[in-house]
Amino acid sequence: MAKASDLPAGALDFSGKTVLVSGGGAGIGRAVAGAFDAAGANLVIAEIDPGRAAEVQAALPSALVVTCDVRDRDVPALLADKVARHAVRLDILVNNVGHFVHALPFAMLDADRMDEVIDMNLGQMMRMTHAMLPLLRAAAPGASIINITSIEAYRGIPYCSVYAAAKSGIAGFTKSLALELAPEGIRVNDIAPETTDTPQLALDVMIPEENRTHMDKWIPLGRFGHPSDCAGAALYLASPLAAWVTGTAIHVDGGALAASGWMRTPTGEWTNVPMISGNGIKIPGSP
Repeated sequence: MAKASDLPAGALDFSGKTVLVSGGGAGIGRAVAGAFDAAGANLVIAEIDPGRAAEVQAALPSALVVTCDVRDRDVPALLADKVARHAVRLDILVNNVGHFVHALPFAMLDADRMDEVIDMNLGQMMRMTHAMLPLLRAAAPGASIINITSIEAYRGIPYCSVYAAAKSGIAGFTKSLALELAPEGIRVNDIAPETTDTPQLALDVMIPEENRTHMDKWIPLGRFGHPSDCAGAALYLASPLAAWVTGTAIHVDGGALAASGWMRTPTGEWTNVPMISGNGIKIPGSP
């Protein structure tokens, strides 16, 4: 029988480990960066927004913060060179950058808009990973790649079909790359969050005040996500606690994917069909 003493000592101590977080100036990326910094990591942050880059540099003064756009095809190689000069090797790569870009019916998206969504979510991630592979190999065995994807990789979402396709592509990329790199001791995994309260998806903006009364009924665990939820998952996936975990996803979603449309009514009963009222059809839990 396994005992607590069988767990790796200092499993969440990342002292001496170099971690790169893309999009680390806000939201999930900022929380992930802060968690690794608190755990002693040698931290590198890529951030497109100069103001956010300055803020995270002030908050995490020991980190190397690089203001750059990882979508730029020249940036991943330049960033890899900065990491190599800063730390020689890269132990953990967290690919966090992504965005809906356009929430529109598929018929309204032209080719350029489709390409933009795919490159924002999938293309830049593949290029970043490719550029960092030599540095990850220098840290192997034990190196880790963590891709932030979305619950939308695993369910349908209207008006974001290209976004969902890109996120699904991340899942396929992760599984396949995990097989390629497993013999070298490099693990590759996803974190797939449900709606998380960030500057990108600020709940105060997304959900009108009159609709918030029953928000605790919409997600099985009773709330939407906090960036720290994904940060905890990232620490686990990068740690020796996950030494036998690769090619999979952690669903940081409060049970939303498992629910598959099941929600609780205002009285606490479970339903997977709309409620009919005198005012017509409405979503369970709505006023």
